Amino acid sequence: MRKKINFTKVSLTALPLPPTGQRETYHDLKTNGLQIRITSSGVKTFSVFRWVKGSRKPERMTLGRFPDISVEQARSMATEVNATIAKGDNPAEAMRKFRDEPTLGDLFLDYLERHAKVHKKSWMEDQKQFNRYMTKFASRTLSSFQPSDFQRLHHRVGEEHGVYAANRLLSLLRAMFNRAKDWGLWNKDNPTQGIKKFKEKSRDRFLQSDELPKFFQALQNENNETMRDYFLISLLTGARRANVLSMRWAEISFERSEWRIEETKSGEPQTIPLTPEVINVLQERKKLADSVFVFPGKGESGHMVEPKSGWKRIINRAGLKDVRIHDLRRTQGSWQAATGSSLPIIGKALGHKNASTTSIYARLDIDPVRKSVETANQAMLKNANQPSTPPRKKIIPFVGTRKKK
Repeated sequence: MRKKINFTKVSLTALPLPPTGQRETYHDLKTNGLQIRITSSGVKTFSVFRWVKGSRKPERMTLGRFPDISVEQARSMATEVNATIAKGDNPAEAMRKFRDEPTLGDLFLDYLERHAKVHKKSWMEDQKQFNRYMTKFASRTLSSFQPSDFQRLHHRVGEEHGVYAANRLLSLLRAMFNRAKDWGLWNKDNPTQGIKKFKEKSRDRFLQSDELPKFFQALQNENNETMRDYFLISLLTGARRANVLSMRWAEISFERSEWRIEETKSGEPQTIPLTPEVINVLQERKKLADSVFVFPGKGESGHMVEPKSGWKRIINRAGLKDVRIHDLRRTQGSWQAATGSSLPIIGKALGHKNASTTSIYARLDIDPVRKSVETANQAMLKNANQPSTPPRKKIIPFVGTRKKK
């Protein structure tokens, strides 16, 4: 016998649980075909159970769970299903096609494997962005999204995490849907296309002359020497964060005092001159090295990935505000400029790629670049009252490094 009740929030909440392993069904008195099924574990699911033209048996069309979907929403959805059936269409067939569609999570995995890992050295940043902001949308099919969904997401991330994070996420989503169209997974306009990025301010923060002594003192007091070495090398080379993190011993020439990066962010190789201060740090690390990476880690990449905790500790100890890891790179360039280096030399030292100056960079020898970097480093160390080869504490390796016996 069919159990019919008037669906309300109170009545559905009070429904008794059926015996273990069984399921009970209740029908709404007000809406044709609307029912709720409850399992012995307490899961309550709305659905429409109706005969549909052309089907051999009644079709069940799942609407969603209670209380995620309210009684009013379930009735409204059931009314739409009933209207579709009245027209002679089969909404159950449409729902089955909908379930077969790729989800946003499916698209991201395709994007990661077929595009990002193949063409982007920074693919792990894409993975972090998706995990941070998009996991709760991963199970939604692509056609369920409207441009307004991504507009709201962009706005929310901008408010909660800043305009730079919001714009990077928007770029990722835009690239994903562009690839989806190329691969035949999406045949509509890119839903992110009309969303405008937040205006970004050009950042010009670097360590000033009165801040360098505090920074070097905080570095010297840092117990984790791997963190100390990483931030010191980042500052004294001006290299990009990702390149320093993934630095390999095979890329280092102690004889020529050079670091050869085969492929940088610009897609070009770069040779970075290593000053005596940097060589000293690397030689000390080499004595205990048991990895191909200068800064090894336990993750998938094999090298250190997130030095944020160490950075926060050092910056707080130095009492500095609004200083990011990337500002170390800007500090190197700024001190090169302050000590008289030309813009082409600075561009060569930092590995910048600019259409109007690339030909000039290509003709520059590494010797004037080395002189520029050495002069800037000596100026920074002198300003901070630091010796050219800072005394080293007992090495406290980062996770993944162990002392050789």
